[in-house]
Amino acid sequence: MITALVVDDELPAVQELSYLLGRDDRIGAVHTATSGTEALRILEREDVDAIFLDIHMPGLSGLELARVIARFAAPPAVVFVTADEEHALAAFDLAAVDYLLKPVRPERLERCVGRIADQREGTRPVPADAGSEAITVEQGGVTRVIRRDDVAFVQAQGDYARLHTSEGSYLVRVPLSDLERQWGPAGFVRIHRSYLVAMEAVQQLRLGGSQPSVLAAGTELPVSRRLLPGLRERLAATRIRPLS
Repeated sequence: MITALVVDDELPAVQELSYLLGRDDRIGAVHTATSGTEALRILEREDVDAIFLDIHMPGLSGLELARVIARFAAPPAVVFVTADEEHALAAFDLAAVDYLLKPVRPERLERCVGRIADQREGTRPVPADAGSEAITVEQGGVTRVIRRDDVAFVQAQGDYARLHTSEGSYLVRVPLSDLERQWGPAGFVRIHRSYLVAMEAVQQLRLGGSQPSVLAAGTELPVSRRLLPGLRERLAATRIRPLS
């Protein structure tokens, strides 16, 4: 069970997030604090596995508190929870496990808790350099940080690539071939000259019709016949059987 600490200077935000965390079977005790100072006192006396931090707090801010926690011998996983995205890059520089935007959606929080659980079990260690797990995108003049494991598939668009997530799609100035090389070790597979797919997002392989395809995150994507054998081999390891 994961012991959590929720830190936010706004009590309603503390109560809401505590409620959502309490609904997750992987979460045990949930401690709360309304300031960075109070949070440090709790960390001195309690064993906390994950801390959910608001960034904008009077006194000790969430980023400042995270820098203090980073010096602990065994620091808890840090998740930033905020209403804006301007500090996303700084958050990942501090090796944050995740960056949640308010209002926090239950399904998004569930994935975040999954990351924390994986980190504790050693099945998905969080690297000190978050650059390999995140990519910055520009949208409407705002810089956003997209986590690699939120991407279901990538579509080539000339010298650019479009990242498709459950929350939308984002155009980045990176060729698909570069992402294939960088993200291949993380489970992304080239299935077509125009598509790269996350193996975890693949739901079905369809062999009927004029061209093979995969269903990934609810979207049907074409599969090149040249790349089909390699894809079938990868899918066999995940026990996904093709549909004729």
